[in-house]
Amino acid sequence: MSFLEDKCSLFPLAKPEEIVGFSCGDSDLDEFFTRDCFAYAKELLGKTYCYKLDEDSHKVVCAFTLANAGVRVSDLPNARKKKVESKIPHIKALKDYPAVLLARLGVSKDFRSLSIGSDVIEFVKLWFLDPYNKTGCRFLIVDAYNSPATLAFYEKNDFKMVFSSEQQEKDYRHLDSVTALSTRLMFYDLMRTAEDFM
Repeated sequence: MSFLEDKCSLFPLAKPEEIVGFSCGDSDLDEFFTRDCFAYAKELLGKTYCYKLDEDSHKVVCAFTLANAGVRVSDLPNARKKKVESKIPHIKALKDYPAVLLARLGVSKDFRSLSIGSDVIEFVKLWFLDPYNKTGCRFLIVDAYNSPATLAFYEKNDFKMVFSSEQQEKDYRHLDSVTALSTRLMFYDLMRTAEDFM
């Protein structure tokens, strides 16, 4: 059992007063969760959820935002396209594959070192395989901060780089070669989790 399963409950985040005092130690993420996510929700661009402590429902342990997305393989270099499509039967090949974007993920500074971030990712993987899920979803994708610690975290959770090099990703995003990438696009094939339950 995980800390989230044992001691927390999941809630949609609807109002700013529901996340007062939350900080994950990253000012960009803190600003998003305490202010910007509500505008995203209002415009139907993303939905934010949080886990709160059962024993203190005012204490937010972590928050995450999900949005609909897609993986457009027709825009990928051939080698990367083959990697993304490696487990998809040829007869089912498409130009775009349905995906969910883990748009933001933040764990409170008060609850670090409890594997909460990994538990959230595992929850999302299973959530989109639930028989009552309302839409098809093949991939979980993330635009991860381009820092060694963040990339290592997602790699530990079985995400793979969409592009093998930063230059390939810059070309895809139409950026010049001197512009630094602030994020890297990564993906997880949900069939890997589905096969574990078949």
